[in-house]
Amino acid sequence: MAVWSEPLGPGRPWATPRRRTQQARARSEPSRLRVLWLLGVVVILAGAIWGRLAYWQVAEHDRLAQLAASYHLVQIPLPATRGMIYDREGRPLAVNTTVYDVSLAADQVEPAQRDQVAGALSRVLGVSRAKVEEVLRSRSKFWYVARRVPKDEADQLSRLMLPGVYLTPQQQRTYMPGGAGGTSLASQLLGFVDDQGQGQRGIEQRYDRVLGGRPGSVTAYRDMWGDEIALSDRHRREPVNGQSLQLTIDSGIQVAAERAIAEGVRANHAQSGSVIVMDSRTGGIVAWASAPAYDANHFATSDASRFADPIVSGLYEPGSVMKVVTLAGALDQGKITPDTTISDPGYVNVGGVTLHDWDDRAKGAVTMTRVLDDSLNVGAVRAEQMEGSDAFFHYLQAFGFGRPSGIDVADESWMSLGNTSQWRTAQVATASYGQGIAVNMVQMVAALNVIANGGRYVQPHVVEKVGDRPVQLPPERQVVAPRTAATMTAMMEDVVQHGSGWMARIPGFQDDEAGKTGTSNIPVGGHYTSQVWASYAGFLPAHDPRFTMLVVIREPHNGSSDHDEGYYVAAPIWKEIAQDIILQWRITPGGPDPSN
Repeated sequence: MAVWSEPLGPGRPWATPRRRTQQARARSEPSRLRVLWLLGVVVILAGAIWGRLAYWQVAEHDRLAQLAASYHLVQIPLPATRGMIYDREGRPLAVNTTVYDVSLAADQVEPAQRDQVAGALSRVLGVSRAKVEEVLRSRSKFWYVARRVPKDEADQLSRLMLPGVYLTPQQQRTYMPGGAGGTSLASQLLGFVDDQGQGQRGIEQRYDRVLGGRPGSVTAYRDMWGDEIALSDRHRREPVNGQSLQLTIDSGIQVAAERAIAEGVRANHAQSGSVIVMDSRTGGIVAWASAPAYDANHFATSDASRFADPIVSGLYEPGSVMKVVTLAGALDQGKITPDTTISDPGYVNVGGVTLHDWDDRAKGAVTMTRVLDDSLNVGAVRAEQMEGSDAFFHYLQAFGFGRPSGIDVADESWMSLGNTSQWRTAQVATASYGQGIAVNMVQMVAALNVIANGGRYVQPHVVEKVGDRPVQLPPERQVVAPRTAATMTAMMEDVVQHGSGWMARIPGFQDDEAGKTGTSNIPVGGHYTSQVWASYAGFLPAHDPRFTMLVVIREPHNGSSDHDEGYYVAAPIWKEIAQDIILQWRITPGGPDPSN
């Protein structure tokens, strides 16, 4: 039986069906491999994509959410209002005024409006018109035209409604005019607030947290143009405004003190000078002034060397004013009386060192009252020797030396007494008359006030109230017996009536005024120079004191060493300020103001 098969083509052999199947399979094999390879690639790519999606959506979710939010969320600060500072009568010393930062968005100003904008900004603010025109041509999105512009100038700009011009209100600290020309009142006591809103120096620094309060903030969504989305979630933290301070300073006395110390420095051709006035009863500081001073309203352009406060941050050797402390300790120990007599040849040898009186002259027999009247170094050394070094150091510490006074003002400097057992005998002797021992003026006036306050030490302080709360002070402590203080007061009255304090006598008070002069050489490089600190301290009325005051003049130059002494330089300044206090407080001889 014949089998028919169709030809495969001219000249080709006949093929069976099985062979045709094998040939078809051979042709389809590469296609399958390609499909499988492509599927594998797809699976790998899909796995990589899903892995990355999982990474971004899970592992990086929080970071990406924060990043996305940063493009749309904005935290707007809500500044706290800084507390004000008042004097003892509620008169302002430091207040807040509103000023404005003026900025320009040049890209919002059409070319036809540029001339109007440039002209107005130049006319109102005094800025360069050419510079404004340059910024306008640049199409800048933001440029500060002026910072801290007064309200009247800002109001002028606001009425003009200039396109692209924005006013941002800011708080600026403002201080009252001072007693000396070109200064603000109590500049070194108060300090200032810098452009970042931080208190610098003085009260502003010491009470920065109290005055500054705590700023708040508001968080909101903004669109691509920077506008707040009205329906977005908002998170608001309200600011906590700072608390105001009421000081013990009397503005009227402060002005008088600044005026007198500035004139005293000028008249005596001195490097500088300072005065501190303390309420004898409470320890509150009534006036605190130095010259040269500065204007805290313009701190950025002021001489930065004037920022340091010599009253609290500067140390000086008090000289013979320290004799009050030395003799008071010896009186309290019963080692001397006002009539105790010594022989004074004009010098004394202690530990191999010869120490001299200020005039080097022999005095013969002198009483302790005359030692204080004529400010005799030999007498102070004899009193310390009678008292003994251990008792002498006890009284130094009891009067407040060797540790900070604790005054509530920034940057107090003080000198430790160290290990007193290691002091040389000559070193102890010179300390008895105020050389070789460094103090600050707050320590010294507080020590003198012990005598004015019946033998009790009262804490010196400047802040009376924080908000409505009175400041809590350490209790008074008895340093010397009331009888000792009364005896020393009588001896200091004699200094004014018959001794070196005669240039501080105030008519009507010469029998009711206590004082002490001081002059000490200034050491440089371990050696004493001819330059001096000239000082005068005292209180009034002597028998019922209202104030205790210390004046220190640094490096006076009056043409002769006699005229650089405390009695000649500092006592007249003390007298001038005291007369102002008497008038302003209506003090009468023999007692306090009967109206108080």
